[in-house]
Amino acid sequence: MMKRLLSVAACLLLVTIGLPAAAQKKQFTADQLLKNNLPSNITRPLPNIRGWADDDHYLEMQKGENGQSITVSVNAKTGKASPYTAPAINNFTNPPQPKIEGARNITASPDGKMIAYTKKDNNLYTRELVSGKEKQLTNDGSATTLNGYASWVYFEEILGRASNYCAFWWSPDSKQICYMHFDESMVPVFPIYVLQDQHGYLENTRYPKAGDKNPEVKMGVVNIETAATTWADFNAKDDQYFGAPYWTPGGQLWIQWMNRDQNQLKIYNINTSNGSKNIVYEEEQKTWITLDDNDRIEFLSNNKGFIVKSDKDGWQNLYHYDMSGKLINQITNGNFWGTSLLKFDEKAGMLYIRSRKENSARFDLYKVGLNGKGLTRLSFGDFSHDMVQLSPSGKYFITTYSNLSTAPAMALVDGKGKLVRMLGDSKGAEFDNYAIPRTELVRVKSADGLFELPVTITYPINFDPSKKYPILVSIYGGPDAGTVYDRWRPVGGLTQWWAQEGLVQVAIDNRASGHFGKNGLNYIYRKLGVHEIEDFMAAGKWLQSQPWADPAKLAMTGGSFGGYMTCMALTYGSDVYSFGVANASVTDWQFYDTHYTERFMDTPQDNAEGYKNTSVMTYANKYKGGLRIVHGTTDDNVHMQNSMVLVDKLEELGKHFELMIYPGERHSIGANSMNKRIHNRNEAARFWYVNLLNKPVPAEFK
Repeated sequence: MMKRLLSVAACLLLVTIGLPAAAQKKQFTADQLLKNNLPSNITRPLPNIRGWADDDHYLEMQKGENGQSITVSVNAKTGKASPYTAPAINNFTNPPQPKIEGARNITASPDGKMIAYTKKDNNLYTRELVSGKEKQLTNDGSATTLNGYASWVYFEEILGRASNYCAFWWSPDSKQICYMHFDESMVPVFPIYVLQDQHGYLENTRYPKAGDKNPEVKMGVVNIETAATTWADFNAKDDQYFGAPYWTPGGQLWIQWMNRDQNQLKIYNINTSNGSKNIVYEEEQKTWITLDDNDRIEFLSNNKGFIVKSDKDGWQNLYHYDMSGKLINQITNGNFWGTSLLKFDEKAGMLYIRSRKENSARFDLYKVGLNGKGLTRLSFGDFSHDMVQLSPSGKYFITTYSNLSTAPAMALVDGKGKLVRMLGDSKGAEFDNYAIPRTELVRVKSADGLFELPVTITYPINFDPSKKYPILVSIYGGPDAGTVYDRWRPVGGLTQWWAQEGLVQVAIDNRASGHFGKNGLNYIYRKLGVHEIEDFMAAGKWLQSQPWADPAKLAMTGGSFGGYMTCMALTYGSDVYSFGVANASVTDWQFYDTHYTERFMDTPQDNAEGYKNTSVMTYANKYKGGLRIVHGTTDDNVHMQNSMVLVDKLEELGKHFELMIYPGERHSIGANSMNKRIHNRNEAARFWYVNLLNKPVPAEFK
């Protein structure tokens, strides 16, 4: 991890050196930046690599003579390309899928002969693709009983939005399906008013807020032939969670179980004939364990065991177990984070992993023996290697890499880390003729002196260190959700616009962002938001102390958790931050869902003081002005209730603030309406022109 803190003198020297050249370069027009209409010769696409044909040939999509896309096989050693024809694929592996009225999450069986899906009656079905015969596998579906379709809190927090509410999983032999059965009749209903027609209507969602009853869940295994379900041996009445299950290569069903406090994880091997279970892995931590880690386990072939990714030692390391659950050895040891296992070369006993270790703001590629020996960094230079494509045995890899001052490039590297040749550079012919803002990464000490907080600063075009500049901090700030990386930021858009307008743009990551592993995350346990805002205040004070900063014009903006941080900055941190635009903000953790909130805070019943100390309303009396609150009326994730309670509090205190409501918009304002997306952008821009730049609002934002 990089420890040094760039001195102000060094920063200013770098900036000063760039001044004459920047002053002579072209600047982008409003049409180019705000309508995503950049000149085509600024950047160029990198090669479209589609994987590897074998250990010595990679596949690339190219333009043929007639302009159509063709796939070529490229010799890794020589670079010679030749036409590529994919091996023949049996027809049943890609069968045509019929359109089925009301079917949701249509998923093909591994053998390609069937599909499974749920319908609006909340039952699970299969259909044979050749005969078209449909079979109903469950029969008790209702408005509150869901089979294979996730309850809201499982969709949002455990299975993830990418699941699209799908809560069923085929066995490798296509003979069984594991599915989740939800009874959410005991979950409180949260009504959301939808503005439509003369009377509108209420959209009622079973949404468990912190401390509420969760849905009762059973894990079932249904036999496709008989439609009979075997229930795994768990008591649905227990206060518990289940993670996404695993089917092992050998056809065993492993189920992840977690207690409601989320500090105990147990993985059971389930007998699919009678539902009995035995533990193959368990873990306990003093704070919490994350359940929505879908790549926690990787199975080795030929029953050679499995690899677990865990942060139980304070970092994200890998451990090798046999199939009975006995620990064989720890594979990695050290400050790894963001770890993903890309490949296991069984013949060589070698793992290839991508992780942040050398520098918490960069990804690198490593290889290490299954026995934990021979850790080697294969990626090169002071770059973040954000996309790596390995050949089948790791003889070569292709990496797409960049840093804050180097536009993305692509290279072919051999299995020992030696550069074979460059494959592409994204800089176009006109790139160097345009004034691109300079961004640097610095480290700022936290107020308690325990952490060097990573901060990126994007300076205005033609930056003059003798002038005073307003500063806009863009924040998310949620647990393990850092935004500060040493990677290239795309040219154009609002970042370029504000750089041309004279705004310093900043991103800050706090101690719980992932840069400091689980050790840093653990500080926020039972007080989610307090250490984070303290860290943002420490970085804010450092920014205000810079000779080029206008200390009275330090602003923050963000959405969701970032909206929460912005509200905290203008209340708890009002001695530092003067202005803010808070979008779709949580303002009190009692209003957010059980699984996410209680992971960090426990329940309001168990941690009343913690909930009080992290509520924006507790610090509303410190608010001095300068806050703009934005929310969509049908936000089904962070309910508008959050903003309304803050509005009510500020009104009772007689405080001035701004409020913008977007009727019909959900958590991401403008996701379904380009006009409202542009309106929200323009209104925020007006706010920054009036309060930070103190100059007329350009016509482009009117």
